[in-house]
Amino acid sequence: MSDFTSNFWSVYVTAISLVGIFACLLLLWFSGKAKAMTANDNTTGHVWDGDLREMNNPLPRWWVWLFIITVVFSLAYLAMYPGLGSYAGKFGWSQVGQYEAEVAKGNKEVEPLYAKFNSMKPEDVAGDAQAMAIGERLFMNNCSQCHGSDAHGSKGFPNLTDKDWLHGGTPDKIVETLTKGRIGNMPPMAAAVGSSDDVRNVANYVLSLSGSPHDSVKAALGKSKFGACAACHGADGKGNQAIGSPNLTDDIWLHGWGENAIVAMINNGKVNQMPAQEHKLTESQIHVLASYVWSLSNKPGAVALK
Repeated sequence: MSDFTSNFWSVYVTAISLVGIFACLLLLWFSGKAKAMTANDNTTGHVWDGDLREMNNPLPRWWVWLFIITVVFSLAYLAMYPGLGSYAGKFGWSQVGQYEAEVAKGNKEVEPLYAKFNSMKPEDVAGDAQAMAIGERLFMNNCSQCHGSDAHGSKGFPNLTDKDWLHGGTPDKIVETLTKGRIGNMPPMAAAVGSSDDVRNVANYVLSLSGSPHDSVKAALGKSKFGACAACHGADGKGNQAIGSPNLTDDIWLHGWGENAIVAMINNGKVNQMPAQEHKLTESQIHVLASYVWSLSNKPGAVALK
């Protein structure tokens, strides 16, 4: 209910719930007070199939009390637990709170397992078989949905097994990315580049930077217009890891390859988001996971370059 900016739905849900409960009580009361016209044999006069008659017997006492107990239980439940709109209940229980408590309990139970890795350098953790088995499980549960079970990624999701890093591939940078997440924003640049022909010329120039097939005439015309892109990608097109701008010279295309794909990127821009994991994983888990991710593009025992 906290998602709504108005309390209308809170009041609406509360009213519907309480009206429904008290309506059941009224129905029970009226059914006990109402007197049906009966014949001498205590039937209502309704007959089915020639010999099946409806008797005018009162509701069984056990059924009536069970009905009343159910109503009382529902009122007690709504008083103790959330169910009446935004009212949290006397116990203050919530599914989010229960989830967080269970996660905290689980993290505490596995804390000794991660303790021995906390003092180890990521390069050493990457060489530990037990740590890598744990890191693989963490990756499968939290990262593979986007990057794939083999970490090769897909369109829009980076390949973590190569040396191409938008924000840097050192263990510290990977920890930073996992902890805080990333938001990549390529603004629409068509207006800054010029006409539609200029956009296609720049697209061909970008293709030429990586030695990809391109129109050399259009590429030559697009070189001067590339200045609008150089602020982020650099005059040489090699990108800038400080702001996450891709290297355009390495023939690795995150959002699609070819003239049309680049034209679409220039015209429409792109926003990509890597969600932060700091509220989902502990520091120890992020340390092991970052070491695992680093190991995917580095041999165990390698020294991370600062």
